[in-house]
Amino acid sequence: MLTKPGSQPTALFLFAHQDDEFGVFQQILNEQQEGRMVLCAYLTDGGSPGVSPAVRNAESLRVLAALGVPEKNVIFAGEQLGIRDAALPENMPVAEKFLRRILGEYAVERIYVTAWEGGHHDHDALHAVTVRLSYALGRQAEVSQYSLYHGKNCPGPFFSVLRPLSENGMVDKQVISFKNRLRFLSYCLSYPSQRKTWIGLFPFVFMRYLFSPYQELQGVSIERLKCRPHGGDLYYEKRKFFTWSRMNQLVNGIEV
Repeated sequence: MLTKPGSQPTALFLFAHQDDEFGVFQQILNEQQEGRMVLCAYLTDGGSPGVSPAVRNAESLRVLAALGVPEKNVIFAGEQLGIRDAALPENMPVAEKFLRRILGEYAVERIYVTAWEGGHHDHDALHAVTVRLSYALGRQAEVSQYSLYHGKNCPGPFFSVLRPLSENGMVDKQVISFKNRLRFLSYCLSYPSQRKTWIGLFPFVFMRYLFSPYQELQGVSIERLKCRPHGGDLYYEKRKFFTWSRMNQLVNGIEV
């Protein structure tokens, strides 16, 4: 059971799936160093054939604990709300209601959300919910987006990892120390249930840490939600997971 911390300044980290935290390892540390409580919420259950939500929850809890985030500050909202992995676009009103409640209960000063980048459709849906609600509440200045992966300028099934889209605006960069880069790479190997996914992701994360060792964040814009994240086919379109036409319909029909 999550214990409400009253008026303690809070940084809210929003994830679509267990392991999405790899995009903000450094920022989780930064927020704690600045005196804010870190609150993490996962908006899908993360389950898949052969892998239960409980297994994925445990993996992320171990990584977050290593970053100093206690289990009581982690909410597996997707499991509580019945939102399956890959089903967030169809459940955005439910996610929005949850997020509205959290913002009303906690002294949230900073919000971090997956980028609008056309990588995974759950990531884009979570971004849309967060941005639309933050604008409705006049809190958009508190929101930063972080890149995970996308397919811009990548042939076939290939993708770019931790590479913010220029379309999303100016990038705020903070150097990740060599010690922390090694530490974070070890965390990337801490999701055994997602071994197949990480065989593809890990080399790109390694190269990114080698040649661009930064925590990179961008602001958000509600106008961006009316546009494809980038030109060309989106990664989730290439993989036939989802379509931009359906995303556009669902995103721009959100009521907040």
